[in-house]
Amino acid sequence: MLAYKEADGTFRSVTRQVLADAEHGQGSSLRYFEVGVGGHTTLEHHEHTHVVIPIRGIGAALVEDRIVPLAQHDVVFVPSWGWHQFRNTGDEPFGFLCAVTAERDRPVRPTPEQIAAFEQDPAIAEFIRY
Repeated sequence: MLAYKEADGTFRSVTRQVLADAEHGQGSSLRYFEVGVGGHTTLEHHEHTHVVIPIRGIGAALVEDRIVPLAQHDVVFVPSWGWHQFRNTGDEPFGFLCAVTAERDRPVRPTPEQIAAFEQDPAIAEFIRY
């Protein structure tokens, strides 16, 4: 069990586990994230893509400019440079597998101008957490 990130106040109640990584020779990494009740991941984007498969509880994700409800065994693709944030929308932990390339770039947080643009859409403004 690992910390999701350094405690910077941009997320709430998230843990991660690395299930397989570069040392397994596949060039990819498979991780398990768990978001506690009322929790959320950081709002960010980066060059590398994600494939996310929920396996516990229910949640929702902002993916680029839409909010996607997520239940067990759904699959969501987060494209390169696509803004994304995952939230637990249920009353039990929300857990998901996340596959990414083993070599990844650093996440980028939104600027005040980008946040203002998000907030032009009432549904996205209500969904996102900072």
